[in-house]
Amino acid sequence: MADVKKIATRESYGNALVELGKEHADLVVLDADLAEATKTGIFKKAFPDRHFDFGIAEANMVDAAAGMSTAGLVPFVSTFAMFAAGRAFEQVRNTLGYPHLNVKIGATHGGISVGEDGASHQCCEDFALMRTIPGMVVVSPSDDVEAKAAVKAAYEHNGPVYLRFGRLAVPVINDNPDYKFELGKGVTLRDGKDITVVATGLMVAEALEAAKTLADEGIDVRVINIHTIKPLDEELILKAAKETGKIVTAEEHNIIGGLGEAVCSCLAEKCPTPVRRIGVNDEFGHSGPAAALLKQFGLSAEHIAEVVREMVK
Repeated sequence: MADVKKIATRESYGNALVELGKEHADLVVLDADLAEATKTGIFKKAFPDRHFDFGIAEANMVDAAAGMSTAGLVPFVSTFAMFAAGRAFEQVRNTLGYPHLNVKIGATHGGISVGEDGASHQCCEDFALMRTIPGMVVVSPSDDVEAKAAVKAAYEHNGPVYLRFGRLAVPVINDNPDYKFELGKGVTLRDGKDITVVATGLMVAEALEAAKTLADEGIDVRVINIHTIKPLDEELILKAAKETGKIVTAEEHNIIGGLGEAVCSCLAEKCPTPVRRIGVNDEFGHSGPAAALLKQFGLSAEHIAEVVREMVK
C-alpha cells in the first residue's frame, strides 16, 4: 500500500467542518485545549467567532454544547476519544443522551494507533461506552472520504452522534464515484463465498489487504465495512452469515463491548454462526510507534489472514 494516498481521519474531520461551516451558519465547534491535535484549528482559522475553546474542562464543554443545542445551534464537541468518552461520560449520558439533544462528538486519537502517547491516551473502550447510551449513534469511518461523509451525515442527523477519528494516516480506499454513505448501512467492499471479514475504522484497509493475500491462496473472502457500529446493519451481517457461514470481526478496540460483540449478539439471536473477534484482547496498550503497535496487538492484515486460514480449515 506504499503508493496509496494516506490521510489521518482527524485531518478529514477538520476539513469537513470547514466545508459544512460555509453552508450552515448554525454549526459551531467546541474544543478543550486541543485544537491543533483534533484539527478543529482549521475551523477556528476560517470561523473564529464560531469556535470555542473551553480549556482542559471536557465535562463543562459537553454541558455548554447541550445548552447551545437548545438555542438552535448544532455543536460539534471535539477532544481526544479518551476524554470525550471517558472523562465526560456522565455529561454525555445525562446531558446529551437522556434529553436526546442534537450534539455531535468528534473524538480524535482513538485506539492503539495513538502510539507514543501510551496507554493513558489509547482509548479502546469508547465504542462500548457510547453503545450503552440509548439513542446514541456510533460511527468509526475507515478513511478520508468516509470521514468527511460521516461528518456531513452527523450534521444532518437529528440527535447525538459519536464520531471516532484517528491520529495515524490511513489509506484512502473509498475514492470512487459509486461510494455512498448512509448512517446505519454497511458497505460490501469485496464479495466472497468462503468467509466474511466485518471490519471498522482503520481495520477495513487491513481486511482488504488480507483478502487480496488470501485470494492468491484460493480463499474467497467477503469484506464488509461497518462504519456505523450503532445502529448496526443487521440485515447485511445476517446475509453474509447465511451465504458464507463464517465471520471474522476486526476493530481497533477492546474485543469486549465493540463491533465484535455487536455482531455476535445479532448472530446469536438470529443466525448462530462461528465468529472470531480480532481486536485488543482485553489489555492496556503502551507507548510505541503506531505501526509497530498495531502489528504487536494483532491489528494487521497478516493477523486477519492468519485467523481466516484457521477458520476456513
